Amino acid sequence: MTPLALAPVHVATPGGYLLVLALTLPVLGVLAILALAPRRARQVALASMAAGLAVAIAILAELLRTGDALTYVVGGWQPPLGIALRADGLSAALIAMTALVICATGLFARGMHDLAPETRDGRAATTFWALLLATWSALNAVFLGEDLFNLYVALELLTFAAVPLVCLDGRAETMAAALRYLMFALLGSLLYLLGVGLIYGAFGTLDIRILSGLGDGGPALSVALALMIAGLLAKAALFPLHLWLPPAHAGAPAAASAVLSALVIKAPVFLILRLVLDVAPPEAAAFAGQLLAVLGASSILFCSVMALRQARLKLMIAYSTVAQIGYLFIVFPLASGPEGMPPWETIAWTGGTLQLVSHALAKAAMFLAAGVVAEAFGHDRIADLGGFGRALPLSAAAFGLAGLSLMGIPPSGGFIAKCLLLTAAVINGHPWLAATILAGGLLAGGYVFRVINTALASPAMPLTTRRTIPRRLEMTALALAVAAVLLGFIPLEPFGLLQIGRSGLATAVLP
Repeated sequence: MTPLALAPVHVATPGGYLLVLALTLPVLGVLAILALAPRRARQVALASMAAGLAVAIAILAELLRTGDALTYVVGGWQPPLGIALRADGLSAALIAMTALVICATGLFARGMHDLAPETRDGRAATTFWALLLATWSALNAVFLGEDLFNLYVALELLTFAAVPLVCLDGRAETMAAALRYLMFALLGSLLYLLGVGLIYGAFGTLDIRILSGLGDGGPALSVALALMIAGLLAKAALFPLHLWLPPAHAGAPAAASAVLSALVIKAPVFLILRLVLDVAPPEAAAFAGQLLAVLGASSILFCSVMALRQARLKLMIAYSTVAQIGYLFIVFPLASGPEGMPPWETIAWTGGTLQLVSHALAKAAMFLAAGVVAEAFGHDRIADLGGFGRALPLSAAAFGLAGLSLMGIPPSGGFIAKCLLLTAAVINGHPWLAATILAGGLLAGGYVFRVINTALASPAMPLTTRRTIPRRLEMTALALAVAAVLLGFIPLEPFGLLQIGRSGLATAVLP
C-alpha cells in the first residue's frame, strides 16, 4: 500500500455549507412526504423544489463571486480518512441544470395529475413526488462527490430511485422494461465496485483529488479504471449497451421520461469524464478517449437511424437520447489543445458541456410535449397524429424548438455546442469525427422534421382529442425548449465558469 499525504482541503470554504443543503433539502422533502398525509405530498415536493432551486442558484453565484471551488469536509475529517464534497464550475453548472429541469418537471407533473382529480393524491402520485426528490438528491451527490465509494453509493441511490419511475403505472411492459434497466444498472454497479476495490487495495485511498496526483498508477489503476468505465457505460446506455434505455424511457410516464433522459443518464457520463481526465494516467487516458470516441460516433450514427425507423413518438425520442449522448463521448480526443494546454481550456470542453446542458433541456421538453400528445389523443403513433399541431400548437412548437437544438440549427444551444465540437475536430485533425457530427445533425433533422411534417399535415379526418389539455401544461415544455434555444447566445470561446476549480487537479492532457 502506498503511503499518501493528506489532501490540502479545508473543512469548509465560504459557501461550502450550500453543498450540504443541496444534498439534504430533497431528502428532508422525502421524509416530510412519508410523514404527512398523501394530500400534502405535492405541496411538500413543490416547496422543496423551490428551496432547492434557490440553493442551486446560490451555489452558482458564490462560485462566480469567489472564482474558486466550494468545498465541505464531512465531519471535519480530511481525506483520505474522511469524505469531501466539492463543487467546481462544471459541477455547479450541472447542479443548476438539474434544479431547473426538476422544477419544470414538477410543475408539469402537477398539471398532469390535476387532469384526474380522483387520483391526484393517490399512491402513484405520492410515490412519484418522493422518487423525484430522491433522484434529485442522488444526482447532486454524484456531482459533488470526491470519494469513489461515496460516488458508488450515490449511483446506487440514483438507480433505486430512477428504476421505479419507469413502472409507476404498473403495466406488464413497463415492469419488464424496469427489470431490464435494473439488470443493466446492477451489472454496471458490480463492475464499478470491483474497480473501486482494486484502487483502494493498491493505493489506500479513494479520494479523486489525491488519486489525480499519482501520475502513473501502474497496471492496477488501469485495470480498475477499465472496469469502472465499462460499468458506467452500461448505466449511461452508450451503444452497444443501450438496449435497456428505449423501452424504459418510452414506457415511463412523461414526467419520469423527462427526468430519466435529461438527467439520470448524465450522472455516469459525468463520472466517466472525471475518471478519464482526473484519475487516469496520460497513456491510459489517451487510449480510453479514442475508444470512447469510437463508441460515441457509433452511437450517434446507429441510434439516429433507429430513431428514424420508429413508429411511436416516445420511442423515437428515446433512441434520439442514445444518439445525442454519443456527442459527449467524442469530446475526449477533441479536448486536446496545443502542447501543455489542459482540456478545460479548449473549445471542445465548452462544446461538450453545452451539449450536455442543451440536450437535457431539449430532451426534457420533447418528452413533456410527447406526454401531452399521448394524453390528448390516447396514443403516440406518429402515423396517426396528422395535424396534431392544430390541436396542440404549443406542444408542436416546443418539439420543433427542441429539435433545433438536436439538429444543431442556429441560434440554439445545440448549434453552439456542435459548432465548437466541429471546429475542434477540424483543428485537431479528426476528419472522421467532423463527418460524424455533420451526419448526426442531418439524421436528427430527418426524424425531427418527420414529426413536424406530421404536426402540420392536413388529414382527411381531423384529429379529435379525448381530453382537453390546459395551455399551462403545454407551457412547461415550451419554456424548456426556449431555454435550450437561448443557450445559443453563449459566446464561441472557452467558458470561464467551466475553468473554475480545475487548476488544482493534476489532470492528464490528452495527446
